[in-house]
Amino acid sequence: MRRSLLLLAFLASSATAFAQLGEVSVSFGKSKLRNNSLGATGSGDLTADTNFHMAFRLTINSYKFFGHELGYAYNHGNIKVAGSSAGSMPIHQGFYDFLVYATPEGTRIRPFATGGVHFSTFVPPGASIFNGNGTTKFGLNYGGGLKFRLTSSFLGRVDIRDYFTGKPDFGTSPSGKLHQLEISAGVGFIF
Repeated sequence: MRRSLLLLAFLASSATAFAQLGEVSVSFGKSKLRNNSLGATGSGDLTADTNFHMAFRLTINSYKFFGHELGYAYNHGNIKVAGSSAGSMPIHQGFYDFLVYATPEGTRIRPFATGGVHFSTFVPPGASIFNGNGTTKFGLNYGGGLKFRLTSSFLGRVDIRDYFTGKPDFGTSPSGKLHQLEISAGVGFIF
């Protein structure tokens, strides 16, 4: 009986040492908006831009080559009228992505492709996300990246993703889709 318990404990600990069942990670990088015209005002064209990007991700690897990711991202941005800054416009995002890995669970280096859905809340200058003055749009995203194991409990990651979102309407009737390209790197904890 005692040997059986020891064998079971050994197998359980070795399985968790090599399997990547779940991850929590934080990433930092840049995001860039394309097709960023939000229409025209009496003072000139209204455009949006972003630079700093930060994301928190919870990943559950449910099968040898597949996973699911939930997350939140903050993008520091601003609004420009006729090329001059009119104030900051942060973009808050929530997302779900399905992951497909090129290598099986437990390998040291794991390239991946991803796709999913998200929402983006655009907060205009002078407003706060807490008082409900933001404009929320839904969209699709896709991308890829690389995860690499640093230790048995920590990993590094690099992500490139493209988000397609409806444009926020600040009284300017914009047309088309907003494209946001994210390039980020981060670290994560494996559990």
